[in-house]
Amino acid sequence: MSEAISSARAPLSKGAIFFRRLFSFVILWTVVIGALFSGHKALSDWVFLAIIGLLAVCGLVEFYGMVRKLGYACFDRLGIFGGLLLIVATFVYISGDFRPAASPSRMNDFETSFFILFVLGLCIRQFVSRRVNTGILAIATTLLGLMYVPWLLNFIQKINFFGQAGVDGHYYVLYFVLVTKFSDCGAYAFGSLFGRHKMIPRISPGKTWEGFGGAILVSTAASVLFARWAGPRLTGMTLAHSILLGMILSVAAVIGDLIESLFKREAGLKDSGSLFPGIGGILDLLDSLLFNAPLMYLYLRHILT
Repeated sequence: MSEAISSARAPLSKGAIFFRRLFSFVILWTVVIGALFSGHKALSDWVFLAIIGLLAVCGLVEFYGMVRKLGYACFDRLGIFGGLLLIVATFVYISGDFRPAASPSRMNDFETSFFILFVLGLCIRQFVSRRVNTGILAIATTLLGLMYVPWLLNFIQKINFFGQAGVDGHYYVLYFVLVTKFSDCGAYAFGSLFGRHKMIPRISPGKTWEGFGGAILVSTAASVLFARWAGPRLTGMTLAHSILLGMILSVAAVIGDLIESLFKREAGLKDSGSLFPGIGGILDLLDSLLFNAPLMYLYLRHILT
């Protein structure tokens, strides 16, 4: 009986965790992509906003939880409120559902103004805090959480509502999500089969240079194949762009994964949260996407269009 209980509680293997996370990721983004391509703008826009907002809030809860576990001060409630406000305000500003959609340059001005006001709000919040000696730390950790989770996620909205003539943002959201996840799959497959040389073992003992090469190879192949399938629906995407962008996104995906591993290792955690038992938290599912979203947006805005 005790042996049965012990085996039932045995930790999952790396492969089981990877495939469970992949399954959760596929379910989540199937809902998002399904809504985007539903053909109903109201359904598409509002489901998209709801899921991005939920991801931002859950991700911030996990991030500020790690900050608290380390014993650092932070204004977590203000940070979560600010993150959700940023997501919703951006949606109102660029979706076209409430007003004419803003241009990318006006969107940048809006974000700059938002961060100025948010930092001012953090300073005012510190004025009434009883912890007088932790002002710099509390402001810094709260602002880092806002920029790491909702601000980076917000670039997915910018891609989706890019708004330039002839650009279908839905296809670019699908493209960058698929290329990013194929990077994770390539890293796992090549790392498991051929991994011998550790990348940065003090941060992530499981990452290998062979896995890194696999991430680039599989991600680039997925980029080329998807671009060929999508054709003119990916505005400006040539073979050269699909190869270059596939390589860029694969490298950034690995870096994003390592950054989250760095945060977890400092906090002494195996997973960023326990939202998905046996799998981890929202940040474990989003880590490789967070830095790819702004890279995809900048490439789309300044190179492809």
